[in-house]
Amino acid sequence: MGILLLLPWSANSQMNVYVGPHIGIQKSQDAQNANNLVGATIRLRLLPVLGAESDIGYRQEKYGSDALTVRSWPVTITGLIYPLPIIYGGLGAGWYNTTFDYANIYNETGFGDKTTHKLGWHLVAGIELPASPKINLFGDIRYVFIDYNLKDVPSAVLDGVNANFYSINFGVLFRL
Repeated sequence: MGILLLLPWSANSQMNVYVGPHIGIQKSQDAQNANNLVGATIRLRLLPVLGAESDIGYRQEKYGSDALTVRSWPVTITGLIYPLPIIYGGLGAGWYNTTFDYANIYNETGFGDKTTHKLGWHLVAGIELPASPKINLFGDIRYVFIDYNLKDVPSAVLDGVNANFYSINFGVLFRL
């Protein structure tokens, strides 16, 4: 907090609100492949060096030769710091509404599909460029720490799987 007090604050600054879509790719450490993600973002520039963001998205990944498909609709909030006007970093939390869709072989042995809600944490670093007075473009990379218990499936294929993931996102923000 002491560092924030030393940064140049503008007493006349006005909060700016931006909304828009984002797309990206994401890959969990132990997932089979990288996958696409889509979502919507709302970003507030509270001060020249301070912002906040909330977004909702959709992503999907497969584990263990299609033994498990994980679909997630995360709702996240992020505190952003802009050390330079176009560069930002941040820390946030997300509520991950996740469906675990097991392959039929596991459904037949008593493992039913289930939906859970889990808290996850993320770090972000990115760049936000003004394309016009009312439009900004952004790109960032996020690393998400989430601990799904994938050891429940009776298969060595999923034992000890790490579901933490990174995503590379691009979006357009329209100033309201």
